[in-house]
Amino acid sequence: MNNKNNQINEVKNLGKLPVWNLRDLYISKTDKNLTKDLNIIKSESSKFEKKYINNIKKLSAEELFKAISKLEEIDILMDKILSYAHLLVAEDGNNEKNKIFFQQMQETITNYASSIIFFTLELNQISDRSLKQLFKDQKLNIYKNWIINKRSFKPYQLDLKIEKILQDKSITSRSAWIRLFDDIIASLKFPFKKEQLTSAQIFNLLSDNNEATRKMAAKSVGEVLGTNIKIFSTITNTLAKDKSINDNWRKLPTPVSARNLSNVVEDDVVDSLVNSVVDSYPKLSHRYYSLKAKWFKKKYLMYWDRNAPLPFQSSKTYTWNQASNTVIDAYSEFNKDIGVIVKKFFDKKWIHSPVLEGKSPGAFAASTVASAHPFILVNFQGKARDVATLAHELGHGVHQYLAGKHQSHFNASTPLTLAETASVFGEMLTFKSILKQTDSKKERKALLANKVEDMLNTVVRQIAFFQFEKEVHNLRKDSELSIDKICSIWMDIQKNSLGPSIKYEDEYKYFWSYIPHFIHSPFYVYAYAFGDCLVNSLFNIYEKGFNDFENKYINLLKSGGSKKYDELLKPFNLDLSKKSFWKKGISVIENLIDELENL
Repeated sequence: MNNKNNQINEVKNLGKLPVWNLRDLYISKTDKNLTKDLNIIKSESSKFEKKYINNIKKLSAEELFKAISKLEEIDILMDKILSYAHLLVAEDGNNEKNKIFFQQMQETITNYASSIIFFTLELNQISDRSLKQLFKDQKLNIYKNWIINKRSFKPYQLDLKIEKILQDKSITSRSAWIRLFDDIIASLKFPFKKEQLTSAQIFNLLSDNNEATRKMAAKSVGEVLGTNIKIFSTITNTLAKDKSINDNWRKLPTPVSARNLSNVVEDDVVDSLVNSVVDSYPKLSHRYYSLKAKWFKKKYLMYWDRNAPLPFQSSKTYTWNQASNTVIDAYSEFNKDIGVIVKKFFDKKWIHSPVLEGKSPGAFAASTVASAHPFILVNFQGKARDVATLAHELGHGVHQYLAGKHQSHFNASTPLTLAETASVFGEMLTFKSILKQTDSKKERKALLANKVEDMLNTVVRQIAFFQFEKEVHNLRKDSELSIDKICSIWMDIQKNSLGPSIKYEDEYKYFWSYIPHFIHSPFYVYAYAFGDCLVNSLFNIYEKGFNDFENKYINLLKSGGSKKYDELLKPFNLDLSKKSFWKKGISVIENLIDELENL
């Protein structure tokens, strides 16, 4: 940590902010164990190809089980190395050696992985009838859900040669453009007064108490993004076209189809969620921001005031110790065993928390591999929202930890339909814990309003992002989109989703360009709304004393991706295929706004 960054954290009196220790993966980029693992991947991938290519259809249940187990062993080592390389770049994207190492690992492993790509293609050639017979074997049945998920892509797979070319070329196509985007974002400097701030620092100022500060920060963001908008537009256009080419070759019906298949969720379930949220814009965001404008004694809010602290909000900041204790206590109150797991992340240095130059902005939880453990990245700056973010990412961490301990590698990975469940649930636990300790009516009002804002950012805003992506990808299939066109789509959707009480200035049209989800994982964003509405329903039955809720919930987390989402939710009597389910989740936000109007 350099002196400048030390000063930033000390001025805010945040306490000592931890950085993670990656030694549980590898000691260094030159670790002999890393070299050893690369050699194992190379050797075992080659052996696997020689042994099994053109033979998968002929295998008995026991032989197929052995083949999948071996494939799993190889994949564990691949994930371990790539996780390590990714985390190095995440903590310092300005470090040239880290970036080169990450690229080398990606290229090397992609090369080795091309020799085993045949497996899924041949697996999908097994007839449904034959597979049904094979699943009678108890050992193979462990991988049943994994196999079924792989076979969902069967209608859209290509022949082996093309699949290999697509995988090999991804390094110099999609992955290369993502890398370029990350490099640019990590290196951006935003002028503010006499300082040059990182993206994490400048965006933090958009929720500053001082309106002039918020405006200045917003103008700086708009100016810098506008200066770089040509390259951001090129990246967006190129990646959308790249996806369109892949989708066309595979004959996928819509740009969203691949995401839904990988999430193991039906198109109509996602459509039902999106339509329910869009229909609710007037009842949610439009109503809330009108209310917020009244609190500020204004007819409307400027866009830089959308996340402004409330006039009646305490200016309280949290030290790292206060934030960590708050989150640990909230999880522990729900379940002691879960609390113990959460505490491990703090005690064993599994979290990277300070704001640093070159560090990845935002927050994430990296599952890595079960032989190690998850790692959490946050950019902690002492705000109540930072406490919520910490609680959110630790929810992911707990989910990943439990799934990794109780499932095989392939079964541990949670589909996106449930990936945000534990994170949003953890946020809600923390919010309820803080609310319970609050006696002041004024503070309660502030807490409720902050929670509504978080929910609007999770539900309304993410579905608006989804709408933006959908339109960009649909239009890009036919021709390149101009900067003006992309900006126009962005502004139209923002105005529709946030309502008439938010006003914009010209530079806001560029704000789409910094959102990493659009680049890294197209259409991922609906998962947040999915998770929030799902958790609202889960939390509702939890508070009503649903029979044996704790154990059922922990079993859900332990299950990872071993079962489909509808099967995992069956013990809670929740049916996501019904529009009424989504309305129920949305009504929780409506009720909170009702309460605010009456306070």
